Amino acid sequence: IFPPLNALHNLLHALSSHCRRKLKADVSAAFPSLSADELSELVPNKEDLNVVKIYAHKGDAVTLYVLHKNPVFFELEKRLYPTVYMLWRYPSVLPAFTTWPPVLQKLIGGADLMLPGVVVPASGLPEVKQGDYCAVTVVNNRAPVAVGTAAMSSAEMNSVGMKGRGVCVLHTYMDYLWAFGDKSGPPSLADADSEELEMNGEQCNVEEREEDEKGAEEEPCPGADQITDEACPGIEELSLAEPEEQKVEQSNMEEEENQDDQKTPQGNIPEEYNEMFSASTEMMDALLLQCFLHALKSKVKKSELPLLTSTFLRNHMFSCCKNVFDVFCQQLSKFLQSMQQQHNLVQVKELSKGVESIVEVDWKNPELRSFHTPEEAGGEAAPAQDGGEGEKPYHPPEITTLYSVSARLEPLFLDTNKRKGTILQPTEVRSLITEYVKKNELVDQTNKNYVMINPTLCDCLLEKSEYQEVNVLKWDDLFSRTLGRMQECCQVVFPGQAPVIKKGHIEPIDISVASRGSNKKVTLIKNLEVYGLDPTAVSTALQHRVQASSVLQPLPGAKDKVLVQIQGNQIQQVGNLLLDHYKIPRKYIQGLDKAPKGGKKK
Repeated sequence: IFPPLNALHNLLHALSSHCRRKLKADVSAAFPSLSADELSELVPNKEDLNVVKIYAHKGDAVTLYVLHKNPVFFELEKRLYPTVYMLWRYPSVLPAFTTWPPVLQKLIGGADLMLPGVVVPASGLPEVKQGDYCAVTVVNNRAPVAVGTAAMSSAEMNSVGMKGRGVCVLHTYMDYLWAFGDKSGPPSLADADSEELEMNGEQCNVEEREEDEKGAEEEPCPGADQITDEACPGIEELSLAEPEEQKVEQSNMEEEENQDDQKTPQGNIPEEYNEMFSASTEMMDALLLQCFLHALKSKVKKSELPLLTSTFLRNHMFSCCKNVFDVFCQQLSKFLQSMQQQHNLVQVKELSKGVESIVEVDWKNPELRSFHTPEEAGGEAAPAQDGGEGEKPYHPPEITTLYSVSARLEPLFLDTNKRKGTILQPTEVRSLITEYVKKNELVDQTNKNYVMINPTLCDCLLEKSEYQEVNVLKWDDLFSRTLGRMQECCQVVFPGQAPVIKKGHIEPIDISVASRGSNKKVTLIKNLEVYGLDPTAVSTALQHRVQASSVLQPLPGAKDKVLVQIQGNQIQQVGNLLLDHYKIPRKYIQGLDKAPKGGKKK
């Protein structure tokens, strides 16, 4: 869910003293058990404390607070949550539910904690209300390995017989939020009550464990096979599959667990969960390579080089892989190194400290030349409005300019029975005027490029000041004057719908830049609805492209219209989205000339 660090580099900044005071107050309110000294350690006045703003795969804005290179808090939907790094320092901050070690692998894979998998101590469940913060620990270690919210209160958990969802998991050890930090493991914190735990009222004592070690039949951990990956209503899932570099370690752990199946009551977890939560490394690599080749062949232009790797990922690869966003959550630099060393497709250099760029593409590479994009193969479906799976494909409307007969020109079309309000194509107008001129023998015999003016043409096409001066008109002047005195209309046809005729010019999509606050720029987009575009979908697509926040506002003075506002001068990106993705003709987009010019800043 969390984009690679390169894409977030310029979103990271130090927290000001005012923001530190506010953060400290928010932390104190969210976690009242923390002492003043502990608050000062978590939100120090002088040490580096940075804030990183990122977006989850569904577009939710997530704010990370990073101390000593480890995220200690993350903010989602205006609510502050601790990370496992913070809870390892202060494990008693949140009430904790205990589970068995095999369940942790499923939580890392994206599952919520189900009540049948909860190990109930002799003292009973911790006291929580629905929606309260809570942590998840494993047997024999009280260091939290997951963070979430209670799906129901403790009393409800007992009343339903410990069935159903217990904890809606947002973040786990070994997910990509954990990988943002130093990737350290949980400390070993002894739990005095670990030997007296019970599962759904049945005591699991030490003697049973010793009998199992001697080869007794395995007794499965009750309820472990009931863990599901259903999303908790109202809360977006933040956890991810484990990072690449942890897969070897985890596979070794799984082998050891399989060897010890007859020794410890680790639980009977069905095979389908392994299939559900683990993906083939080869499949992911092949998918990444396909998206990479697609982006190089159809998106990247030679004039764009050198191209920042983060820009390449955000603006080009994401658009080629809308339905496999999670694939890109591995380190981009490692993938590009393999593209350079093993495939000889690109050359990547660090042009400035810590910032990599693609400086060269081997356009003659056989692998790249033989690759066929979906567009070339004729198999690409029309783009969805936000690029999401299941969205109705978007097709731009066909817009035709038409002309309506006005009252002043009605005498000119009487012979053809075209009354006031009749809608005509420009070619029809030209044909009817030509027919009228020839029928009334108005072609100038001395110069057939001119048409003589009769009383009807005089009244319909000439100004009063021209009555005595103009006796002839050129053919082109005759046609342009006729169209100029007719009522302009436009016909809009969306695929599968009846044509709609509107009076006047069709409103263009208007893109403008405005200032907000202390010299902050925002880009405003309006009239998307005229072209059948959903402002919400366009706003979401732009968020993913430029990694900036956007909001929707009612358009003053216009019914059923919405204004899209996005941070920064994003005219270039908005234009690319409308022109390249939605295929809106340039003549129907207003404001593209206000895009920031390239070149070095003075």
